[in-house]
Amino acid sequence: MEPRSGCPINAAVEVLGDRWSLLVLRDVIFGDRRYFRALLTGSIEGIASNILADRLVRLVEAGILTRGAAARGQRARYSLTEVGIQTVPIIYALGNWGLDWRPGSDELRSRQRFLRDAGPAFVEELMAELRVRHLDAPPKPHPGPGPLDRLNAVYAAERERREADRSDD
Repeated sequence: MEPRSGCPINAAVEVLGDRWSLLVLRDVIFGDRRYFRALLTGSIEGIASNILADRLVRLVEAGILTRGAAARGQRARYSLTEVGIQTVPIIYALGNWGLDWRPGSDELRSRQRFLRDAGPAFVEELMAELRVRHLDAPPKPHPGPGPLDRLNAVYAAERERREADRSDD
């Protein structure tokens, strides 16, 4: 698809600027949801199946995702391309803006707070892990859990804390 103008911001917005594309990417990146059904049922915003199907096609056409070949009766798996992995800093920046300027639940904001506190080096580590998971890059050895495991642990701990607070009431 040819952009409406030569402006790089316009070109990016034409691919990523609709209501759902970045949320689909968020779920692929941070939720490790790689199949249609997982993306559909895991969407906390409640994306409709026709919208999800359309956004996946658009993201594949834009070179942000690839769709694995699926034999009849099998599910197709979506993977990030390097172009898709390069959206992580964009999503990181949007999340930081959301932390500063928009309301939300502590539980859902916990990962972004962790990302912000960990900083750009963690974002690079996350992108390296995504290359291993999606592009079959060789893993770089490091002690302890990987970045996605750490983000999920932060989220789980906040959820447990919130549930404990509710049960104390």
